[in-house]
Amino acid sequence: MPDTKSISLVTGGAGFLGSHLCDRLLAEGHKVICMDNLLTGSMDNIAHLIGNEDFQFIKYNVTEYVYVEGRLDYILHFASPASPIDYLKLPIQTLKVGSLGTHKTLGLAKEKGARYLLASTSEVYGDPQIHPQPETYWGNVNPIGVRGVYDEAKRFAEAIVMAYHRYHKLNTRIVRIFNTYGPRMRLHDGRALPTFMKQALLGEAITVFGDGSQTRSFCYVDDLVEGIFRLLMSDEVHPVNIGNPEEITLLQFAEEIKDITGTSSKIVFEPLPEDDPKVRQPDISNARNLLGWEPQVNRREGLIKTLEYFKQQLENNNGDRP
Repeated sequence: MPDTKSISLVTGGAGFLGSHLCDRLLAEGHKVICMDNLLTGSMDNIAHLIGNEDFQFIKYNVTEYVYVEGRLDYILHFASPASPIDYLKLPIQTLKVGSLGTHKTLGLAKEKGARYLLASTSEVYGDPQIHPQPETYWGNVNPIGVRGVYDEAKRFAEAIVMAYHRYHKLNTRIVRIFNTYGPRMRLHDGRALPTFMKQALLGEAITVFGDGSQTRSFCYVDDLVEGIFRLLMSDEVHPVNIGNPEEITLLQFAEEIKDITGTSSKIVFEPLPEDDPKVRQPDISNARNLLGWEPQVNRREGLIKTLEYFKQQLENNNGDRP
């Protein structure tokens, strides 16, 4: 009998978000092929899936020619360094996976007749002059700044996805992901949440950049995955913001982490990095209207779940304990 299960390829599937997507797709009855070169991903994130007959892992760099035997119904392109510490250390690889990697996987989708979803980012808005950020905003990005390797890679990726949609009639989706957190984040990835939590758990000073007045909006990973899955199954071809519109300053957030962890760590201030966005808040009107989606997990609830994961990582010596 022919296999009736949908077959999905997730690039970057051993990463923080990619691994959660593999879980969700398997739960929805898909067969999942996880492709990752493990540059920033980890086998620990998918260890629980090894041995599942519907799951296959392929170690591969998607900036090379990508071949997958047999049918593919969905391709979700999540391969990319995604934190400042990664893309500042790996600028060429970041540009290549956003450009060549997107091109190669689009070619595979065209060959297979697969639906294609690109993981884009709120960083396409740069340091925004419109707040909150709607999908119609074109952004304020410094193309030659240190963050440009990530911002412009994703902007190019969106452009080529839309070109394939218009020229080749490819069935495409674009999700613009805002700050997301949850289990399987790396303690050392340089983003505010894991950095604050690691410092608090180790009793170190909590470092806030600038005066801490810059804002972020944090979405729990389960909510994000729900939004992505709804977008994948929708008919919407234009970019859709998925994130939590509840905005908080980074100084307030550092205080919140202190409260949740019960640490006595002091907050110290360091210079603001180059081109660091001063505000970040998604306008999720389209997600609400088109997908019937909005976040459900309270930030404190999500932070407590994430804290338990980070505690376990440190206890297992998988974190950043000196």
